[in-house]
Amino acid sequence: MHKMDEIIAYNKEFVQNKEYEKYLTTTKFPDKRMVIVTCMDARLTELLPKAMNLKNGDAKIIKNAGAILTSPFGNIMRSILVALYELNANEVYIVGHHECGMTGIDPNNVVAHMEARGVQQHVIHTLRHSGINLNRWLTGFDSVRESVENSVDIVRNHPLLPPGTPVHGLIIHPDSGELEVVTDGYVYLESHG
Repeated sequence: MHKMDEIIAYNKEFVQNKEYEKYLTTTKFPDKRMVIVTCMDARLTELLPKAMNLKNGDAKIIKNAGAILTSPFGNIMRSILVALYELNANEVYIVGHHECGMTGIDPNNVVAHMEARGVQQHVIHTLRHSGINLNRWLTGFDSVRESVENSVDIVRNHPLLPPGTPVHGLIIHPDSGELEVVTDGYVYLESHG
């Protein structure tokens, strides 16, 4: 049986048994009025919400590889702004993690894996010669702390960020769930307000 078949079979039972009812107590607006940007690492799927005392409906959680914001006008920042302006969030949390797969990632290895999986070399060549810097686009980071600080700075300095919005930076340990504060958004606002 394929994964999709397993998912659909499970889903039929889920709906038939009305297991969805326990999730009906929430809306699209986050109860704790927060938006979180974190990594897509599978270890954080359940650990991060539990470690932050979040239940279904408490927060908007945006996930990508490394919890990295690379562009002030990219998809991640747009999602943050939508959460802040349209979905009643009023705080931002950037949460990186130790042992992240984006630490020290080599873009040349990623491209080699693309080619090994069937992406034609001429496609890579065309992209590179069309002004797309694959090495920059596929680069990770050397320090999770610096990565969190850089992402927080992108959000804090965004011209469309509502004034007075706390933007916090945290690092979670993927084994214990222990949170380390990299930058406290409240303290930042007090010292820069």
